[in-house]
Amino acid sequence: MFRPWIAVLALVVLPGFARADDTELEKAKAAFRKQDFAAARDHAAAAAKADPKSLDARLIQGGACGQLRDQQGAVDAYTAALALDPTNMTFRDRRGDAYLKLGRFKDAVADFDAVLEAKPELAPEHWRRGIALYYAGRYADGVKQFETHQTANPEDVENAAWHYLCNVKVVGKEKAQAKLIAVTRDRRVPMAEIQKMFAGKLQPADVLAAADKVPADTDAGTEARFYADLYVALYYAAEGDDKKVREYLTPAVEKYKIGHYMWDVANAHLALLKKKEK
Repeated sequence: MFRPWIAVLALVVLPGFARADDTELEKAKAAFRKQDFAAARDHAAAAAKADPKSLDARLIQGGACGQLRDQQGAVDAYTAALALDPTNMTFRDRRGDAYLKLGRFKDAVADFDAVLEAKPELAPEHWRRGIALYYAGRYADGVKQFETHQTANPEDVENAAWHYLCNVKVVGKEKAQAKLIAVTRDRRVPMAEIQKMFAGKLQPADVLAAADKVPADTDAGTEARFYADLYVALYYAAEGDDKKVREYLTPAVEKYKIGHYMWDVANAHLALLKKKEK
């Protein structure tokens, strides 16, 4: 699967920078460890106010905002951090995530491109950049990014699907299906059916039926239904059918909310569609 790119928050003082208020910073660290992200955000904000030069405080604040899906708060925290340390690619990458989830796709691409320019060795794992490229309309670059990700994660139906979604814009449906990345060992339900749907061998109804076989009152059932609705919606996006996209993307976002990054992608896509409809 697309592996979540989680910044490891080293909750220690970064050497060479002024300390924030000790009490607030320590409270922020403790709250983050306990996964009380609202408290961590608030204490980190107080620490940053006491010491505007504290990178520790901004790192915790941005991470907590991200966990709370407060994407604008995350952007603000990482932007403040980058003003103090413009070369810090962790802050730049995390801000790119927040931009993507806000639907600011070109800004996300700009941050991700800067990260890979500084650290090109990270390119194979950077599937998030591929998604941002898709929504920014840079389809040929998206094709290349997902082909690069294949070298690090070869058995991922999601990577194959996003490669197709970009490639269909470049070479058309028939050629994109012919060049669909082959995946045979993604055991998640309903990934096998999703792969065959994009290959033209199954219909969206088959994907939905496979997901419905997983008990609905389980986490696995929620995830299966989320991914089924998401990728059926994206299949119809490739077909240019916005009505069908809305039909399946809405329950993916509103009914089957999961903790994974892909829910945020679905949410950003739905917001984009609603804006387009207005």
